Amino acid sequence: MASVKVAITLEQETPRQVDSFVARRVFPNRSRAIQTALREKIERLEGGRLAAECAKLDPAFEQSLAEEGLGADAASWPEFRGARFAGRTSIRRAATSRRAAGPS
Repeated sequence: MASVKVAITLEQETPRQVDSFVARRVFPNRSRAIQTALREKIERLEGGRLAAECAKLDPAFEQSLAEEGLGADAASWPEFRGARFAGRTSIRRAATSRRAAGPS
């Protein structure tokens, strides 16, 4: 990735803290420390946008959408027996036990 030089103004303590990380060999130099800090902050902010959008969802509505159509059709599906799902209840078994239990 191409790099660009940028001049910035920082509080006096910030370069001291960055230099401390460089002296302890946490980062090879100031530039790398600042690049890493900015990249991590940007990633956190981007992830925060996703979390904010997810918070707008109605969990009950999303659950009903996820379970829509699992009733009669699920009983005819073959049971999946993958190693990744060992010990978990299959969709077919869950739908069957839900029908047997009756409406909640």
